[in-house]
Amino acid sequence: MMQFFFVKFSTILILLLTVVLSAFLTREFLRKRFRALLYWSIGMWFFVIGVLIEVFFAFGFYNMALANSYMLVVALLVEFLALGSIQLVKSIKIRSLYYLFCAASTLLLLYTIATAPATTIINPYRIAITFTSVWVAVSSSLITFPAAVILVIVAALTYARTKNAKMLSIIAGVVIVSIAGTLYIAAIPVFLYYSEFVGIVLLWFGFFSFKMLKSASNERKHNKNR
Repeated sequence: MMQFFFVKFSTILILLLTVVLSAFLTREFLRKRFRALLYWSIGMWFFVIGVLIEVFFAFGFYNMALANSYMLVVALLVEFLALGSIQLVKSIKIRSLYYLFCAASTLLLLYTIATAPATTIINPYRIAITFTSVWVAVSSSLITFPAAVILVIVAALTYARTKNAKMLSIIAGVVIVSIAGTLYIAAIPVFLYYSEFVGIVLLWFGFFSFKMLKSASNERKHNKNR
């Protein structure tokens, strides 16, 4: 009974945290027009959609459309976070190759979701674990694993260059969120919520800055007084 309560409570809490962080990153992009922030904010909004689907699962609402959407959204959120990080790479060739890879792997995932037969397993935690087919898991992994590697490498290189501890928080958050998806596929869904909660908190520490928030507030006050 406590686990049912934890699943429901954690999904709502994670949803609120992701909405706030997504709004913050979007506002930062609109203020700075930095392309990496655009991709990171889109990735976090996909995170919001994914957690919203989990809320439906947690309260016992599920169908194949939701399950297939979840598989797609989870892949896209990691992909867009990686697209944000790849903007920090100076090589245009590397960025262009990753754009092509993202387009091809996303099309492959869409194709497998649309064409593969589906089965659904209902577990005691009111989460619908759905495997469209083994090919969906494979095609989703083709997006998430390279994206997670790019996120970790770019954050590590940025930390080595700047010694900014926030990069370590982003690395840990991305790894844990990626593990959350693996646990879901591995039919250990209750740990999905533990991992997502820890992951989103770490991403908060990595991306969110109260100094930036204060700076934006002071900037708005300055503009009003002009």
